[in-house]
Amino acid sequence: MARTLLVIDVQNDYFPGGALPLWQAEETEARIVSAIARARAAGDKVVLVQHVSTATQGLFAADAPGTAIRPDILAAAGNAAVVTKRNADAFQDTDLAKHLEGTGDLLVCGMMTQNCVVFTAMSRAADDFKVQVIGDLCTAPMEIVHRIALSALNSKLPVTTAEQVWS
Repeated sequence: MARTLLVIDVQNDYFPGGALPLWQAEETEARIVSAIARARAAGDKVVLVQHVSTATQGLFAADAPGTAIRPDILAAAGNAAVVTKRNADAFQDTDLAKHLEGTGDLLVCGMMTQNCVVFTAMSRAADDFKVQVIGDLCTAPMEIVHRIALSALNSKLPVTTAEQVWS
């Protein structure tokens, strides 16, 4: 079965100058850009997820600059589908499942490890897939939060690295 790399919420608000800058956001973004290139070279599908709030201001406010997916991610992903979500779980009230048709292995990465990554990876809607979280392609507000989330998640499903996936 096919593999899909699901890239969650790599948006301006999580970077320096944004509403909620995360730990090592720029380094994580660079690793994700590289992973997208490796995924595409391997024939894997790439799907991007963008969180858009119903609020008119603040984190991920609709049409605000902070809500935009990072330009390097968009450039690397080419014509990848973009799924818009309003909840932590990227499956909840979205058309994500449609974009994953034919997928057997779901490779999950992005921002934030303890929130949207965990909720999407553990979603009941993900039960039909062999889910792996690529830990070095995720980040959180602080390193300790990132590491605790990955440790807890690893008791439920595989947490791997980009090198292990595309070696």
